[in-house]
Amino acid sequence: MTTFKEIRGTAIQVVSSDPSNPETGQIWYNSSSGTLKGYKTVNAFSSGGNLSTARAQLGGAGTQTAALATGGFSTAVTNITELYNGTSWTSSGNLGTPTRIMGSAGTQTAAVIFGGYPEINRTEKFNGSTWTSSGTLNTARILAGAGTQTAALGFGGYTTANTAATEAYNGTSWTSVTSMNTARRGHGGAGTQTAALGFGGYTTVFTAATEAYNGTSWTSVTSMNTARETVAGAGTQTSALGFGGGTPTASAATELWNGTSWTSNPTGLGTARAGLAGVGTQTSALAFGGQIPSVTAATEEWNSVAVQTITVS
Repeated sequence: MTTFKEIRGTAIQVVSSDPSNPETGQIWYNSSSGTLKGYKTVNAFSSGGNLSTARAQLGGAGTQTAALATGGFSTAVTNITELYNGTSWTSSGNLGTPTRIMGSAGTQTAAVIFGGYPEINRTEKFNGSTWTSSGTLNTARILAGAGTQTAALGFGGYTTANTAATEAYNGTSWTSVTSMNTARRGHGGAGTQTAALGFGGYTTVFTAATEAYNGTSWTSVTSMNTARETVAGAGTQTSALGFGGGTPTASAATELWNGTSWTSNPTGLGTARAGLAGVGTQTSALAFGGQIPSVTAATEEWNSVAVQTITVS
């Protein structure tokens, strides 16, 4: 009979106390407690510092510990910009024009926003303290974004109808490139200008459809598990995170993308919401703002947290 040792090349270790620094996937038998134990990594959101101004449909850029939040809808469309340092938000220079549901990309000190409601084609760049106008979209619309300040991608959205239009930005001007396969609005975005991911949104129904862009064309790939619009995203084309959105009720659902398929995380956002923003990576992301249905200032930090699981022998 084949044994575990023959398959893995090692036996399950018998110890009197748990290892001080176990590796993911490691299994051992604790002879003192009489339990078989294993070590795995789980992902979860935890509360961060709230935005100073509660709002939904806002733009975001940066990382979990150096994020930017701008625009959105509070009691009215706003141009407020805030910066996050991993603990709290502070006010910074305002957008030139109040806007919401815009595309956004870049870092906290080199961000770009484009388009938005009411279907404007304006582009603004942020240098860490002030915003300046820089170029106009070819198709004025609300849309999703990915990339950096000097190499951004704007895709999909809504003008007088849903659109699949895609445009590339070089830091100065926009160029129309190959459209998405499915016209939609309220979708999430992740990745770079030449390796982007678009997911979820609204066509004539809530959709889970996902598409990958290679710098030349879009390819339909495996859909999300939960169809929704106004979903937030973070990460790259091969390692992304999608969370929140409307189904139409506010959702806490969180999914991880590995470049091939989406996996639903057992736990989602602490505060279910739609119209939120997301930044960061698949293992270290930030979710902020949104609508529950009232607007919220809630900020949540997503991290991989290692925990032990115990099976009684």
